[in-house]
Amino acid sequence: MELEELDQNAASPEEGGSAAAHDKVASIKLTDAAVVKDVVQDAVWGEITDDGPNYRSLSFWRAVVLETKSQLGLGVLGMPATFNTVGMIPGILICLSMASIVTWTAYCMGRFKRNHPEVYSVGDAGGVVFGRIGKELFGLAYLLQMVTGVGSTMLSVSISLNAISLNAICTVAFVVIGATVIASGAALKTLQNIGWLGWVGVTCIMVSVFTLSIGVGVTDRPSAAPQSGPWSKDTKLFGNPTLTEAMNAVNIMLFAYAGIPNYLPLASEMRNMQDYGKTVLVSQTFVTVIYLVISGVVYHFVGQYVSSPALGSAGPMMKRVCYGLAFLGLVVGGVLNLHLLAKYLFVRILGDTPHLSRSTKIHNLTWYGLVGGCATVAFLIAEAIPVFSHLLSLTGALTCSVLCLQLQSFMWLYDNWTTEKRDNTWKVMSAFNIIINVLGWFIMGMGTYAAVIEIKNGSTNKPFSCADNSA
Repeated sequence: MELEELDQNAASPEEGGSAAAHDKVASIKLTDAAVVKDVVQDAVWGEITDDGPNYRSLSFWRAVVLETKSQLGLGVLGMPATFNTVGMIPGILICLSMASIVTWTAYCMGRFKRNHPEVYSVGDAGGVVFGRIGKELFGLAYLLQMVTGVGSTMLSVSISLNAISLNAICTVAFVVIGATVIASGAALKTLQNIGWLGWVGVTCIMVSVFTLSIGVGVTDRPSAAPQSGPWSKDTKLFGNPTLTEAMNAVNIMLFAYAGIPNYLPLASEMRNMQDYGKTVLVSQTFVTVIYLVISGVVYHFVGQYVSSPALGSAGPMMKRVCYGLAFLGLVVGGVLNLHLLAKYLFVRILGDTPHLSRSTKIHNLTWYGLVGGCATVAFLIAEAIPVFSHLLSLTGALTCSVLCLQLQSFMWLYDNWTTEKRDNTWKVMSAFNIIINVLGWFIMGMGTYAAVIEIKNGSTNKPFSCADNSA
């Protein structure tokens, strides 16, 4: 068969293989598992047959919606408050700058994946660039970001349920409910099967934030404003934040784009990797427009009385309505993150074994065990650590810039530094990626400082508390 002939010649040119054959194999579209009749060898998943899940079945639009859902979730709820901190115009400029940079870094990941098809995660990419220590360090950073992200989503689900029910039962019980629902969805084995949940999640978040925008526009005054007498929104074109406040705003905006590391696992399951760049462009454009519209509208109508998360800005009743509409969107965000967290470990454990892509007993026990285990760890971290919200801020400061900015600039430099064609374009792109790298270290350093100050000045919650966390 043609694919077998190509596989025999698909070694890298350095190994004496045919570059044309290598590129052709890399771009082959794999069909759904149900119609895969021949054994297909994938650099990550090994042999893909009818005997197991088809891990190369993710379609274009489901890839777009999952990339969008990786970004559009908790981040959008914190964006309007950043405009109050830095001002409308700096807020717009920072958002556009951040969007442009992370769109480029996402594109770099796709190029790196094409050049190194064995790469599944940012940990694998770190291993290619820096060796074993890079694989472990970047893999650990990804694990920390994902497990705290899943824990944060579980708490957000409990906040939603508390807001809707007016704290009808103990908050810990609501977190358990959230963890159970999230784990059930995350147990689906392929991203193609989770893709339809992505549509539900994006739709729910969109309806919720647009309802919020309408709510703040028609209400007489924000719920946090004085309910009688004169009041002022005090909206500012340019704010006057302290350095710590400004860096916290930058951290929040970077966190809003912190789904970038998830794009590599998504690319590894795409039916056609050649579509990756287009999915990134569609997703990032859509997300950025939503961020700017929602943040601008909410801040314009609410001003200094904007809350974070923003769903509480329109008053108690609208808060319940918005959280009710956002509920499934928050759940789907947790489903996707828990799925990718478990799958990262799944590939690490079963990689290079026939159990990775075949539905054997070991395959099933490992997969479902990892989903349940990761959900349990995320729940315990979120509930047992009294300063979890501050831990999330600190972890985000330490990992978001590294996984969204520095690593991708290292990827580009690794693939292009030794090229013989060092023309002006190469010089400009090299300088651009070095600047991104330096910027990432600056954001990480100052963001960590701001997070530490926040921990020092912030309040401490009780572990496993039944108190209403939506107040």
